[in-house]
Amino acid sequence: MEKSLKQFGVKKLLGKYAVYLAFLILFIACALASPVFLTANNLINVLRQIAVIGIISVGMTFVIITGGIDLSVGAIVAMSAVVATSFAREGSQFPVGFAVLLGILVGLAMGAFTGFFVAKMKVAPFIATLATMTIGRGFAYIYTDGRPITGLSDAYTFIGKGTVGVVPVPVIIFAVVVVIGVFLLHYTKFGRQVFAVGGNEHSAVVSGINATKIKFFVYLLSGLLSAVAAIVLSSRIQTGQPNAGDGYELDAITAVVIGGTSLSGGTGTIVGSMIGMLIIGVMTNGLDLLSVSSYYQQVIKGVIILVAVTMDRKKLA
Repeated sequence: MEKSLKQFGVKKLLGKYAVYLAFLILFIACALASPVFLTANNLINVLRQIAVIGIISVGMTFVIITGGIDLSVGAIVAMSAVVATSFAREGSQFPVGFAVLLGILVGLAMGAFTGFFVAKMKVAPFIATLATMTIGRGFAYIYTDGRPITGLSDAYTFIGKGTVGVVPVPVIIFAVVVVIGVFLLHYTKFGRQVFAVGGNEHSAVVSGINATKIKFFVYLLSGLLSAVAAIVLSSRIQTGQPNAGDGYELDAITAVVIGGTSLSGGTGTIVGSMIGMLIIGVMTNGLDLLSVSSYYQQVIKGVIILVAVTMDRKKLA
């Protein structure tokens, strides 16, 4: 009896910290495989590379905990980026803050659009966000006539390429977003209501929680953070691309699911999602250092998604 209890305890412990163990093993493997991996420049580069998807993943965590999904984040990145950069060109009469604000407002508007249909009109999140994705991507091409926006001001590109000391600005923005996300989700009434709605919406409503409002605000938050990611991305690559953010929704969902957030809703952590993001970032960086083809990397990422979802289903069984 005592032996079985110990085994159960070990099994439960491994299940709880499996993602952290996986990250540690992957980190050590990459360090042993390439002498370049542990250099300060490379590690900072990993953080810089994951900053954009990491910011999106914070918003995606909130959405998935409520039992939803957001396929529109990549399109929001594109639309916010092209609007912001169109007002951030060198010689523009508008200050850089105005360009950033417009990009943020676009993200908020698209998040509100999705939230309205999911929360108020009761449209399935998959369908509503797929529609927003298609509409947003189309508008991005219409707005730019299919051409990239270039010639951005130094003040705008500093957001994506500048540093404070040795720390890149995108990494600082990413860290601030994570801290705020952790606080909102785990230390506020709003966060507790997010978990309640995702765990059992009917019980949440009976207990007095406005599930419609909570769902609306998580999509609004997702749109806001996608816009922040768009500002960071466009300022880093110094162009507003109508095809920016293509596939970012899958990367964000992958990071969140790997990090232990259940696709059925009700459970998840921001820290877990960030570990999931680090696993993807470290794996990609390690494979790049080993000159592994990007085609094989796509296959590996797909396998990781299947494993993560299968483990999630087993936990629910």
